[in-house]
Amino acid sequence: QVLLAESGGGLVQAGASLTLSCTPSQNRFDNRAMAWFRQAPGKERESVASINWDDRLTVYADSVQGRFTIARDRAKNTVSLQMNSLKPDDTAVYYCAASLKAIATLNSKDYDTWGQGTQVTVSS
Repeated sequence: QVLLAESGGGLVQAGASLTLSCTPSQNRFDNRAMAWFRQAPGKERESVASINWDDRLTVYADSVQGRFTIARDRAKNTVSLQMNSLKPDDTAVYYCAASLKAIATLNSKDYDTWGQGTQVTVSS
């Protein structure tokens, strides 16, 4: 049973932009923080960005600060990740996650619901 479905991944050149989207298949996560994580081949999963339950606070990993933007569209019930100025180091499988908490957090242990991931590949 897939509770979160990611889409929007693909193959792009360095410097390009991509927008990932995350849609809950059944439940809504209106009162929970949401986040994006990523995992590159041979590396541990790392946090990317998180958004507060009320959308008033967003937090980002240093590696994507200023390039990526997380946002929530309540009308569409989606959480997006706008990625600009992509670099080859951004190549990874990107996962959407719903938190146990309402406050934005980059700690993966705070998340109990995960999507299956979408591949992003950035060529140099």
